[in-house]
Amino acid sequence: MKARDLRLEEIFNFSEGNLTLKGREVVIHSLHAFALFRKDLISSIDITHAHSILTRFGYFQGQADASILMNNFNWENKIELIKAGCKLHSLEGIAKDIINKLEYEEDSGKFYMELSWHDSKEAEEHLFILGKSDDPVCWILCGYFSGFVSFAVKKDIYFIEQSCKAQGNPICNATGKDFESWGEEIRPYLKYFTVKDIKSRIDKLNAQLKHKANLLKKYEKEIEALFTVTNPTFVEIHSEAYKRILNIANKVAPFDSTVLITGETGVGKEVLAKYIHKISSRAHEKFIGINCGALPETLLESELFGHAVGAFTSAVKERIGLFETANKGTIFLDEIGEVGSAMQLKILRVLQEHEILRIGESIPRKVDLRIIAATNKDLKQLIKEGKFREDLYYRLSVMELKVPPLRERKEDILPLTRFFIDQLTKKLKIPNLHIDSSCIDYLQEYSWPGNVRELQNVIERAAILSTDGKILPQHLPNSIQNISSKTFESILKNNATLEQLEHAYIENILLQTGGNKSRAAEILGINISTLWRKLKRM
Repeated sequence: MKARDLRLEEIFNFSEGNLTLKGREVVIHSLHAFALFRKDLISSIDITHAHSILTRFGYFQGQADASILMNNFNWENKIELIKAGCKLHSLEGIAKDIINKLEYEEDSGKFYMELSWHDSKEAEEHLFILGKSDDPVCWILCGYFSGFVSFAVKKDIYFIEQSCKAQGNPICNATGKDFESWGEEIRPYLKYFTVKDIKSRIDKLNAQLKHKANLLKKYEKEIEALFTVTNPTFVEIHSEAYKRILNIANKVAPFDSTVLITGETGVGKEVLAKYIHKISSRAHEKFIGINCGALPETLLESELFGHAVGAFTSAVKERIGLFETANKGTIFLDEIGEVGSAMQLKILRVLQEHEILRIGESIPRKVDLRIIAATNKDLKQLIKEGKFREDLYYRLSVMELKVPPLRERKEDILPLTRFFIDQLTKKLKIPNLHIDSSCIDYLQEYSWPGNVRELQNVIERAAILSTDGKILPQHLPNSIQNISSKTFESILKNNATLEQLEHAYIENILLQTGGNKSRAAEILGINISTLWRKLKRM
């Protein structure tokens, strides 16, 4: 899994009086109240010890988040895990984390990271309550990332803030290094990461802390802003294969050149055709689509070209065909490989002469439209077999876009799933509909022979079966739930080595547990550290 795949609604569970992050209880507190608490800490003891307390608070919070991400997801490497920590921290609303530089040598343990915090709430509240500061004040943030990365890489990592918004700078900047890389430079800051001399002062604060605890119970709903869903013009795309297709589509859209879209059934050829129309100069005109393989040729001709009164027995009134109806706009001819040779010749004439002839008429009518065609067949092979006109193929394929199947663009499975869930929330009227993170591996392991259309149907089925809007693995079809065991069975049949069998079995158990490594280790009969070592070797 990659950091970009992390979504707040899939790892947080919200219900009245109960807020959990992958099963761990959390609370929402007021940043303003916390700023008042900071002010009291500084005035009651001193700024050095207040700095230490808040740094340690952030440190423990970072460790807790790292534990959650490590135990519930399979990350490609430690770099992706650290990026996911930044993503989760941003989702939690404390600041928007931007990684400027990140280097990590796992063998030597050498670590270096440059990090920017945009809109640091900690700095903003400090400014509001205490005013401008001479020194950086994002103590909790430094503690958080020190704790998170230290837990992730199993080595002491320290983050120090160099510039801060509370000092009057536009953004906050911090650097994280391992102890050895910092050298003597880290010595003055170590006191903020330890509990030495703090415990002796904690007792003096108890009365004040109890009083301030009442302020912390006044929760605010600032986190709700994170749930604003934007409906983009097109689904978010992660795969390079589909990005290349969209790039070509964006370039060809402004021109009236014909486009041939090819690909397997269900890959979304009509969706791409509509996208091209929507960003073209004809976007304000009609987009009309027809499945050419769904009608007999006589009916298809009438649908496309129209007919005059009396053209045939049942033609009691004239009919305007789709070519005329789509005039000034775009017509989408789906399954163009299904049409017969006579119809192919008529469509070729439309492309060449920009005119149509209604059935039963002798005077052609001019049309101004763009034609986009699609097929799941190999037209070049049909040409060799004499079933498709070569001249029509070259007229249609001025620009040919081959849409890759979903199994070749697995990075897009999650964005598509979330897009469908957003649509189904309105369609099925299921509030808070979301997919649990335990489903992710199942969806990404499945080969999706029916492509995007199959994924859409699976998510709708799962949404209907879900409880309280939460889609779990048991709501997915058996063919998807059993994919991991099928993969394991195929390995058994291929005379795999003992090491391959062990790897396959561990992957199978991780899929069954939704990526929960603690539970997987329990089933495997090994401790969690042993499982981590095995995963590292894998």
